[in-house]
Amino acid sequence: MSLGWAEIMAGRGSFIESFPLFGYDLKDYDALFSEKLDLLLQLREPEQVTWSGRFRPPLSGQGVYPRPVQSPLPVWVVVGGTPQSVVRAATLGLPMALAIIGGNPAQFAPFVDLYHETGRQAGHDPTRLRVSINSHGYLADGAQQAVDEAFPSFAQVMNKIGRERGWPPMSRGQFEASCALRGANFVGSPNEVIEKILHQHELFGHQRLLLQISIGTMPHAQVMHAIELLGTMVAPVVRAEIARQTA
Repeated sequence: MSLGWAEIMAGRGSFIESFPLFGYDLKDYDALFSEKLDLLLQLREPEQVTWSGRFRPPLSGQGVYPRPVQSPLPVWVVVGGTPQSVVRAATLGLPMALAIIGGNPAQFAPFVDLYHETGRQAGHDPTRLRVSINSHGYLADGAQQAVDEAFPSFAQVMNKIGRERGWPPMSRGQFEASCALRGANFVGSPNEVIEKILHQHELFGHQRLLLQISIGTMPHAQVMHAIELLGTMVAPVVRAEIARQTA
């Protein structure tokens, strides 16, 4: 479908239930990620890979296919708020995807500053230190309509996870607060989402925004309309305004 174009976002993640399934020890969490990220970066270069590590059998010239169009395959390090992960991405000179799915986004600005400063100290070209903001979002023609349509499925998913992890149920008020200008979720009308994207761009100066449209199961037509609004009404305005600001 992509004609060979691909990229990978690699992060440690917050779901740790799979560790015993694969025979891993949670105390090795950081070492596991470091080693597997190193292997992933090695896989981008030659078609036949020779590599050895601590947590899996070595590779001795095995081929890795299919190959992407890009060389090397873009790899982003996804960060959820751990300074060590920020430093890892910057030290390696890899682009950083900052996942903001709760709280006040302004609280994450120091992580972007840390990323750029660490990358500079490591000697990387500042233009290659790209930042993406990854968040949840949903658009409808009107602000109230967007919240009304998004909340039921969002709450169902989050409350299911919460029951497994001991979180209290999410209230409608909490969800609406997360959709406000200084909340984490990009849920609203096109104009509200435009305002929120530009507000966060002032905070982070990021090059990319990745929205997960719909959390849980929503009617396909609604999801497609949200994507259409994002592509036809939001993206052109945001791009034009950022180009004007940086001209």
